[in-house]
Amino acid sequence: MSLNKSELVSAIAAKSGLTKADAENALNAFQEVLIESLGKGEAVKVTGLLAVERVERAARTGRNPRTGEEIQIPAGYGVKVSAGSLLKKAVAQ
Repeated sequence: MSLNKSELVSAIAAKSGLTKADAENALNAFQEVLIESLGKGEAVKVTGLLAVERVERAARTGRNPRTGEEIQIPAGYGVKVSAGSLLKKAVAQ
């Protein structure tokens, strides 16, 4: 089972005492800050919960899975998400 955005907003509102509209605004603001920060190359860390950072990927050679033909994959960026100690503890139970 997983939470979709509206279910997450409802859960945040219930836990925090915020209205659903305020909880959704807070979640949207978090999303915007995360996107803007990663776009600038800045990591975002919420101690105990998670760390998100932009990582550089080197150019490499890959294979087309249909034809087996070698292709060149250009250098670029990816996103690395690391679970914090609270998340690790929660899933270990």
